Amino acid sequence: MKNQRHIPQLTFEGSFPQTPVLDSFPEVAFVGRSNVGKSSAINTLLGRKKAARVSGQPGRTQLINCFRLNEKIRFVDLPGYGFAKVPLVVKKQWGKMIEQYLLNRSDLKLVVILIDVRHSLQEMDMQMVDVVRHYNIPFVLVATKADKLKRNALAKQVKKLKEGFAVKGSQFKVFSSLSGQGYDEVWTGIEQACGCTL
Repeated sequence: MKNQRHIPQLTFEGSFPQTPVLDSFPEVAFVGRSNVGKSSAINTLLGRKKAARVSGQPGRTQLINCFRLNEKIRFVDLPGYGFAKVPLVVKKQWGKMIEQYLLNRSDLKLVVILIDVRHSLQEMDMQMVDVVRHYNIPFVLVATKADKLKRNALAKQVKKLKEGFAVKGSQFKVFSSLSGQGYDEVWTGIEQACGCTL
């Protein structure tokens, strides 16, 4: 992490069962399949160990969690989607919650869609990309757990994923919460989307 962002003011604004009414700040939403490493990625970007709750159990994030950074940017941690072992009715509530947030948030500047770089294209990730594209919501794909693959295997997998999602260059970032790989690249994208720096 060459240029670690300085975040002395980190305010946890709360956990909400629906789109929250909060003061206006540029917002960056984080979304991905359950157990993709979303909380770990958020903690790495924030330079904190326990800002977002990390769990090996899929589906721990069940509400919309909001963090305000330096009175400049808001991070929004959305519930994970996919294979979490929760009742179907809860999964439907999560889907509705995410959809309502994405489509009705005027302060939303960027959606960070996290995917596991080790896996092939997943239908639910494709659906999420289709949704943000359809509504012209700026997004970036962040491929987590890059440290789990060797260099050649990682390069091949990244090429496949970029082609599968039909994204190029700055819309795709390779990231590791363990090594810090991709930290600067993800932050640069966030700051550009929000029109400010920390």
